Amino acid sequence: MSGDALIGVGALAVLAVIGVLAWLARNVRRVTPGTALVVHGMGDRGARVHLDGAALVLPVVQRADVIDLSIQPIELDRRGKDGLSCKDGIRADVKTTFLLRVNPTIEDVLSVAQSVGCARATDRATLEQLFTAKFSEALKIVAGQLDFEHLHAERDKFRDQVMVTIGPSLNGYRLDDVAIDYLEQTPLEQLDPHNVLDARGIKKIKAQTGRN
Repeated sequence: MSGDALIGVGALAVLAVIGVLAWLARNVRRVTPGTALVVHGMGDRGARVHLDGAALVLPVVQRADVIDLSIQPIELDRRGKDGLSCKDGIRADVKTTFLLRVNPTIEDVLSVAQSVGCARATDRATLEQLFTAKFSEALKIVAGQLDFEHLHAERDKFRDQVMVTIGPSLNGYRLDDVAIDYLEQTPLEQLDPHNVLDARGIKKIKAQTGRN
C-alpha cells in the first residue's frame, strides 16, 4: 500500500473516531446531582434508573426522563373550625410543613416513574393530591391522643408520633421530617358550642381562665 493510501486510510479512521465521539457526546446523558435519570425502552419496557454517572440513550428506541430528588415541602394549615381536636376537647390551630422527597433508590425511583410519571413526580398539585389526606389524618389521629397542654409543650413528641403514624410506606416517596411552624389554642370565639368536643373544650378553657 502506497504512502498516500495509508494517509487516506488513517484520515478515514480519524474521521470515524471523531464521528463516534460526536455521536456519543450527543447521546450520552449525565446524571446531575440531586436527580435521577430514567431511561425507557420502546413501550416503556425495561426502564433503567441511574442515580449517578452517565447513560447512553439510543435515539428513536429509547428516551430519558429526569426525576428531581430534592426535598419538596407540603404545607398543611388547620385553624379555626378546622383546627385539630385534642383529647381534652380543646382545639389547636396548627400549621405544619411536611418535607417529602422521592426516595433515592433504584426501586423507589422506578416505582414513582411508573405510577406517577417523571414529569409529575415533584409537581406540587400532584403531591398534594397524593398525600394531603394521609398527612391530615395523621395530624388528627395524634392530636386526638394528647391533651392540648401536652401537645403544646411536647412538639417534638407530636412530630415524632405523626411520622410514626404516617409510616414508611409512601409508594416510593420518603418523609424526611415534619416541621411544626405554628401551634396555638384555637380562639374560644371560633369554637362551636353545639359540637360535643368543642363544648367540652369550651368548658375546660373557661374553668382554667375564669371566663364566664
